[in-house]
Amino acid sequence: MTAESRARVCLLTGATQGIGRAAAEALVPMGVELVLVARDRARLEALATELRARTPGAKVSLLVGDLSRMSEVRRVAADFRAAHKRLHLLLNNAGGLFAHREVTPEGLERTLALNHLAYFVLTEELLPLLKASAPARIVNVSSDAHRWRHIDFDDLMVTRTRYRPFVAYGRTKLMNILFTRELARRLAGTGVTANSLHPGFVATRFGDSMNVGRWVMPLARRFALSPQKGAETIVYLASSPKAEGLTGLYFDKCAPVAPSAEAQDDIVAARLWAESERLAAGRADT
Repeated sequence: MTAESRARVCLLTGATQGIGRAAAEALVPMGVELVLVARDRARLEALATELRARTPGAKVSLLVGDLSRMSEVRRVAADFRAAHKRLHLLLNNAGGLFAHREVTPEGLERTLALNHLAYFVLTEELLPLLKASAPARIVNVSSDAHRWRHIDFDDLMVTRTRYRPFVAYGRTKLMNILFTRELARRLAGTGVTANSLHPGFVATRFGDSMNVGRWVMPLARRFALSPQKGAETIVYLASSPKAEGLTGLYFDKCAPVAPSAEAQDDIVAARLWAESERLAAGRADT
């Protein structure tokens, strides 16, 4: 990497475990200045200490916040802006799979709030800084779980239909791709790119809160990718010269692939953007 790229500032969410942690471990030796975001301060501090020990001179700082709450997302963004004048890499990775329907204190269904709206709000809050720091990259972690899913705009809060964990999760992963597609369109000519990715099925603690996770997840992990392998596409999109200028694409194994047909629907993407703005503003009435 060049001296300019080594000085780049990166904000990474969901940093303390799984592919987020593996991405942090891979980026630090490249000279990237990391700002790590997660809910658990103790885990963040332990990770930062480990990263500094592995790479003397590494620049690692922390921001603590529950990204399922939009007020917390905005506070994290404000804290970042107060401490940093540049942002070159925004890696939206935090997410969850929840066994039962939960509602946040802001009235949002929790899967939607954490997996999609946190990406949307954090990105919007930091866009002026990203544009001012261009060339810059936005990387949104999605999943092939988006396939065979559909967005019901009349039931975004899942109040009219039965809550099914994997359906709710897959729907938000579809939203990640559609958001990225519309974001890339809006950012054309700014020097800021936006791409999404499928990390593969990775052996992490993801899904441990599910009842099914007590027996299915441990068995499935025997055939899963390591977090380091799962993080490869994140690191590629964040750092590779080959990804420079690529935007609006969906990646798997460090190569662009076609997502589902609905994930390529520009009309759905534009409507999702409008609905996301409404929900992020506190109008969670569907």
